[in-house]
Amino acid sequence: MLTNQILSAARIVGLQTSRNYGVSAVLLAKASDPIQQLFVTKLREYAQKSQSAGGKLVDATPEIQRELKQEMEKLAKQYGGGQGEDMTAFPAFKFEEPKIDPINSSA
Repeated sequence: MLTNQILSAARIVGLQTSRNYGVSAVLLAKASDPIQQLFVTKLREYAQKSQSAGGKLVDATPEIQRELKQEMEKLAKQYGGGQGEDMTAFPAFKFEEPKIDPINSSA
């Protein structure tokens, strides 16, 4: 009886040890992969450039800016955007209540 308890406890400890090792192995290998480290570095670099650009395109040449402007004008013509209308903004919807004739109960 004592032997059964010791064996079951040993199985549980072994299971817990393997689970804990599996979880901690992922955490210990944080960024040891050089490609993963390069990816993280590029993400941080892009985030920094994006903040300094102030919401505009990052590392955009004048040619790219011109192409963007042409495409936005083409979209405005195609989808009915007026002069000076921001086609990048989410549209504002206005729903009006329909007029309903009153029900005359005496008729």
